[in-house]
Amino acid sequence: MSYVAPVKDIRFVVNELAGLREIAALPGCEDATPETVDAILEENAKFCGEVLAPLNWSGDVEHSVRRADGSVATPKGFKEAFRQFGEGGWQGLHFPVEYGGQGLPKVVATTGIEMINSANLSFALCPLLSDGAIEALLLCGSDAQRSTFLPRLVSGQWTGTMNLTEPQAGSDLSLVRSRAVPQGDGTYRVFGQKIYITYGEHDMAENIVHLVLARTPDAPEGVKGISLFVVPKFVVGADGKPGKRNDVYCASIEHKLGIRASPTAVLVFGDDKGEVGAGAIGTLVGEENRGLEYMFVMMNAARFAVGMQGVAVAERAYQKAVTFARERVQSRAVEGSAAAVTIIHHPDVRRMLMTMRALTEAARATAYVAAAASDCAHHHADAAVRKDNQAFYEFMVPIVKGFSTEMSLEVTSLGVQVHGGMGFIEETGAAQYYRDARILTIYEGTTAIQANDLIGRKTARDGGKTVRAIIAQMKKTADELSAEKGGDLAAIRNQLAGAIKALEDVVEYVVAHAKSDVRAVYAGSVPYLMLAGVVIGGWNMARAAQVAQGRIAAGDGDPFYAAKIKTARFYAEHILTRAGGLRDAITGGADGVLALTEEQF
Repeated sequence: MSYVAPVKDIRFVVNELAGLREIAALPGCEDATPETVDAILEENAKFCGEVLAPLNWSGDVEHSVRRADGSVATPKGFKEAFRQFGEGGWQGLHFPVEYGGQGLPKVVATTGIEMINSANLSFALCPLLSDGAIEALLLCGSDAQRSTFLPRLVSGQWTGTMNLTEPQAGSDLSLVRSRAVPQGDGTYRVFGQKIYITYGEHDMAENIVHLVLARTPDAPEGVKGISLFVVPKFVVGADGKPGKRNDVYCASIEHKLGIRASPTAVLVFGDDKGEVGAGAIGTLVGEENRGLEYMFVMMNAARFAVGMQGVAVAERAYQKAVTFARERVQSRAVEGSAAAVTIIHHPDVRRMLMTMRALTEAARATAYVAAAASDCAHHHADAAVRKDNQAFYEFMVPIVKGFSTEMSLEVTSLGVQVHGGMGFIEETGAAQYYRDARILTIYEGTTAIQANDLIGRKTARDGGKTVRAIIAQMKKTADELSAEKGGDLAAIRNQLAGAIKALEDVVEYVVAHAKSDVRAVYAGSVPYLMLAGVVIGGWNMARAAQVAQGRIAAGDGDPFYAAKIKTARFYAEHILTRAGGLRDAITGGADGVLALTEEQF
């Protein structure tokens, strides 16, 4: 089975939980009408299902290949698919009209991010990195840089990259040693090596715009001495067209566990292998020594998108597992049957499928709600509302990235398990989703980095103000559900209330001990992130159940709504129940984490 975009659920989440009507009423978002968004959903689903999804398996088998001259050939069909992607306007959904974009809200663009990543995660990494480069240049680039690069990036004519990591500097960017030497004419010559550069070299676009962290000669040590430069693969002429080959060269591409179709390059700058002499020609973005600040613009956009990758690959694994479970005949039913039945009849297979479904739907809802908050933060007329929504969105980004990607490992692993021994065989396809998902908790900041951000910058720094406001919203939903006497919504409410209390307990613990016992607090950082993800996901599932119950009460007999309620109840009784254990591990488990000496490991 190929990929079929879950358009109905996406539409439900966008409209009923993310509040598309309210977003469309904001200044600058008026084009996001229900009719426009429906057309986008249907057309994107068609493109992803018919063009991108069929290339997912073949691309994984074929891989990208580096040629002897340092160029890289992507798998068969990728170049043509990327041309169609650009011509369809998919790269520019939420970017400004003045640069060729469609100016739509982030929550609408998020639907596209999910679908493209479900269809073909390796392919989707290319536009994901371009998105980050566009965001950085929009906010920090000069007028000349914007006019030169943005129309071509937004159209998909050119693509972008992020160049942070070096062999000696993994996540610690204070160790960056790449050099940028000023030439006296406004340009710089860049020297150094960057690793793990996704789509750092490929054949799908006529130019690649590298955003590179490097140090100028007089820069101070540490993160305060890092600047950001635009270094195109081909130097751009006065006519805006690619000219001479710049001095940036692909030394190798990595052989990876997953996302094999995407070329992950080692790039060497300044090895005198171009047509411009020694040193790759680049221009400074913004001011010297503020590069890390600017790069975080790209990283935040990329982190949210990687969280959507987690949702996307989980959805694809779920679809694959359901199809297999409906077709695979194995053993008799536990209550007795005359013959063997398809495995979807077995209770534990149901449990696995429901876990996959519930986690994916909860993570999807959480991410789309966060995207809608970003739209409010940028477009709402009231400054106080903008500020509150920005705080909410910033709090949510590490959760969307961290929880959704960790969730995807659980879901894709269950997908293999549903297949049994067949899941361990590559030809069935289930293993690819598991392999592809494994990188998601690592790149663009590991789960621990997201968790440390959630504790330090997003919880302790403001004394828990933002998360307490979120807890207040969740309590309001629980109170609304308390009117139910028995039934699914009452069961959901009971578990939600307890989970909210667990999160509240942990927030109080973090705020009280963040300074006095910092190692103990950070020992529970990842469990805290997972707790927040579990509870906020449960809140959004409860909200979804409320809406579905209202539709049923109004006489809508669509089985979608009954399934939404049952899935929310499963989440409450099987996922939200994790909250208490996570709370106990965070508030009382630090000693166990830190007990052994280094020598005892």
